[in-house]
This record gives sequence, C-alpha cells and structure tokens, in this order.
Amino acid sequence: MTSAAVTPGPNTLAPGAVAADSKPVRASRRVSFEAHQDWPNREYSRFVVAGGLEWHSQDMGAGPTLLLVHGTGASSHSWRDVAPLLATRFRVIAPDLPGHGFTSTPQPDGFSLPGMASALSGLLRAMKVDPVIVVGHSAGAAVLVRMTLDDLIAPESIISINGALLPLTGVPRWVFAPMARLLARASFIPRLVARRAEHPGVVEKLLADTGSRLDRAGIQLYQQLVRKPEHVAGALCMMANWDLESLALDIAGLRTPLHLLTASGDRTISPADAERVCARTASARISSLGQLGHLAHEERPRIVSNEIVRWAIQSGAIP
Repeated sequence: MTSAAVTPGPNTLAPGAVAADSKPVRASRRVSFEAHQDWPNREYSRFVVAGGLEWHSQDMGAGPTLLLVHGTGASSHSWRDVAPLLATRFRVIAPDLPGHGFTSTPQPDGFSLPGMASALSGLLRAMKVDPVIVVGHSAGAAVLVRMTLDDLIAPESIISINGALLPLTGVPRWVFAPMARLLARASFIPRLVARRAEHPGVVEKLLADTGSRLDRAGIQLYQQLVRKPEHVAGALCMMANWDLESLALDIAGLRTPLHLLTASGDRTISPADAERVCARTASARISSLGQLGHLAHEERPRIVSNEIVRWAIQSGAIP
C-alpha cells in the first residue's frame, strides 16, 4: 500500500527521455497538453515515462492508493469531479490510457486488452504504487479485471462503472469490430472525424447517444479531445484491437470482489450484462446508480464517489 502524499505538478522528464527499460519513448503529447491551460485538475497533472510511453496522469490526495481508469475515447478528464471527492480519503491516480488524451501512442499491439493491461502495469511500477482499490469505467473495467487475473495488480476490490466486460452479441458482434478495424487502417479517418467535430451538434449527439446528459463544460472537454486526430486514432485503434472473448472465459477464476455499478439509462452497455457477469463469477455483486446513462460518473459524481467509498469500506481498504 502506498500512502505518501505527492507534490502536484508536471515532472521534469524531457520529451526525448528514455524509460528505465531502455525502450525509446514514442511521440510526446506534452506540447499539446501545454496548449490546454484550462484542463480540469491541471495542477495535479504529471508526465511519467514507462514502457516506451510518455504518460499523462493526474495524482492527488493522500492515503491508500486508488486507481481510476477511463474507457475508450475518454481520458482522465472524465474523473474531473469524482477524483477530488475521493482525494479526501485516498491518493488518487488517474492516467490517460495509451493513445488517449495526452499519453503517447503505443505500438499497434499495445492497443489490445493484454497490451493495455501490461502497459498500465508498467506505469504503476514506474510510479512505485500498489493500488488497493481500482475503479474502471466501461472498457477501463476490462483492463483492470485483466490486470487482476494476470497478477499484475492485487487490489482489495475492483469497482466497475457500466463495465464493458463481455463480448458483443448478435449483429453488432459481426459488424462493430470489422468496421472499427477498417476505420483504424484508414489514416485519413481520424483527421476527417476531428474536422467533423468542429460542426455544431456532432459531439453533443455522440454523448447523448450514450444515454447521459452532460453539462456544457463536460461537452466542451469531449469536443477538445475529438478535435485531436491523434486521440481519435487512439480510440479507433483500441476498438479495432479489442477482444473480450478470453476475458469472458477467464473471469470465472476471478477471486477479487468485483462490484458492478450499473445505470438503467445506459445506451452503450446494457445493465443486463452485469447479470451475465454475475452468472460467470461468484465474486461479482451489482449495485444500481438509478436512471443515469453510460457516463454516470460525469453526470452525478457525488453519487458515484459515495458508492466507491461505500464499497471501499466494505472491502476493508479504509475504515
């Protein structure tokens, strides 16, 4: 358990630095970050070199370490209101996943679920942290379950917020992945999507289709991300390389308590998936967040943070 307080602010690593494992660092996004002076919780941002990537992560609070992992197409900004609430009781670490936000882009195999799990494990080693509670939203929950199954982390509890833990079924299963792979191969698509995001209403519709209603500030943050071709490319590559078949089989062996927070208004991941996960592993329990959407933690951060604290107390991570 790591409980030391951390001094906020970007570290002094140069963009051309080399990681401890001697892998050359992929293209830095630090310059892009410097252009976003209004990025939420910016004073807690830092850059860490690990596994050939330059990671952007936010690090705040003191106490037992709690790790927050966002989903596909998002970034650490999605925890902008949840993280400060949790930082009153935890040291909170919220990184941008590879290829997302301000973290550099990995090699193609780094976008797979095992690749993401391995890369994030490397970041935690570089930061010398051992999280006792891990919280993942959507695909972020899958990354954390994979890490736990592979003994890359040993948390007291995994908390999934509208987690994408099972493969798609029906027609989407045969359409989604091939389409994502096709789009990821076309180098002009990220630039096209980024330009399209400049048009009024485009990003708003994408967010509304998740079943969530964000405030204007939340929408603007996603607009900033989607207008970055490198971020769009990262999200497409992650979708193109995502395969949950193995996780769906392996999750039966999960012994760590898995708390599934679901929202009845989620249009991205059906709440019924949580029931299917419970049928596969005895370690899972379900709790409802009510009539929120897929981005429930951005709609009602205090409700979600209270649930996280409640589960952390039950697991014995905090008194």
